[in-house]
Amino acid sequence: MEIFFDWRNRLIASPSFQRWATRFPLTRWLVKKQASDIFDLMAGFVYTQVLLACTQINLFDILAKGALSFDELQQQIPLKPAGLRRLLDAAVAIELLVKRSEDRYALSMKSAPLVGNIAILDMVKHHADFYRDLADPIALLQGDTSSASLNEYWPYITSEKGAAPENLSAEKVAAYSKLMAHTQSLVTDEIIDAYSMGKHQTVLDIGGGQGAFIKRLAARYPHLQFKLFDIPGVAELSNAHFKDIGLSGRAQAIGGNFFQDPLPRGCDLATLVRVIFDHDDARVRQLLANVFDALNPGGTLLLAEPMAETKGFEAMGHAYFGFYLLAMGRGRPRTEIEIRRLLGDAGFTGIQLLNSYMPLNAQILQCSKPAL
Repeated sequence: MEIFFDWRNRLIASPSFQRWATRFPLTRWLVKKQASDIFDLMAGFVYTQVLLACTQINLFDILAKGALSFDELQQQIPLKPAGLRRLLDAAVAIELLVKRSEDRYALSMKSAPLVGNIAILDMVKHHADFYRDLADPIALLQGDTSSASLNEYWPYITSEKGAAPENLSAEKVAAYSKLMAHTQSLVTDEIIDAYSMGKHQTVLDIGGGQGAFIKRLAARYPHLQFKLFDIPGVAELSNAHFKDIGLSGRAQAIGGNFFQDPLPRGCDLATLVRVIFDHDDARVRQLLANVFDALNPGGTLLLAEPMAETKGFEAMGHAYFGFYLLAMGRGRPRTEIEIRRLLGDAGFTGIQLLNSYMPLNAQILQCSKPAL
C-alpha cells in the first residue's frame, strides 16, 4: 500500500500530469479543490488579520441588530472610507459578513455567534502576540524564544529575573488571569453538561484562576463547597472575586506551587481544567501524584482540555496547540491515550472519556482514586 501511495504522489507532483488533470473533466474539480486548499493555507494569516481588524473595531457588535449601509457604518467606525470598504469586502469574501442590496452589510452565520462572545473575541485579540512569535517558525522550532511574546505573556512560565511563579504579584498575573477567566467557559460548559456533581460535597479546582468555573458551579449546585489552588498572586485575585460575588462563605482560594506544595485535602472531587498541557511529562506526573494524595478515598478527578488527534479536529492538536505551546515556552498537546497512561501511572482507576458536545474546546476524562 505504501508503494502505491508513493507512486501516486510522484504522479501528482509531475507538471505534465497536473496540466492533464486540470483539463480532464473527471479530475478537474479535484485539482481546483486542492489548489483552493493550498491557497487557503498560504493566505490563512491574511484571513486571521481580517478577523482581528473586524474585532478591533467592534464590527460584529455594531451589526448585531441588523444590516447597516456603508454610510451608516462609516459614521460609527473610525476608518477612512477606502480602508473601511476594503475591510468590509474582505470580510464578505471570507464569509464573516454578507452583502445585501443597497450597499448594506450584515452578519453571516459564521460571525453571528461572535456577538458578545467575550471568550472568542479576547482570544482573537490575544493572538496578535502569537502571530508575532510565528514570524520566524524555524527559529522557534530551534528553541529560540528570546523574542517570544507568549513567553512573556504567561509569567508563570518564565517570570522576570527568574522569580518563582509563587512569588508573582497579583498585578503581574492579572492580564493572563483575566484572559483565562473569560475563555474558561469554552471548556467548563462542556464539563457542566457532561458530568453531574450533585453527589459531591467539596470541589478542589486546581489551577482554577479567578474562580470563573467555581462561580458557575456554585449557582448550579447550592450545596457544594469549594477550594481553589493556584499561585499566590492568582489566589489573591480569586479571594477578592469570591468576596465581591458573595461566595467567600463557600469558596476559598489557597496559594502555592502545585508541584511542590501539598494540595488542600478533604475534597471528594478535583478538577484540572486546561492545566496539564502547559507542562512537560515529569511535571504532570508530579502534579497528578499530588492530586491523588489530596483526594479523599473514592474521590473523583475530572481532567478537561483540548486533546491531540481528536477525531474531526485533528489540526487543533499538533498544529495549533503544538506551536502555541512551543511559543509559550513549555508543555505539549497530548492524545487521550497519553493522558490515560499518565492518570493510570498516578494510581487513578476507572478512567473513562465523557461525552463532549464540542470536542474542539475540550475532551473530558473522568477517573477515581480507589476507595479504602
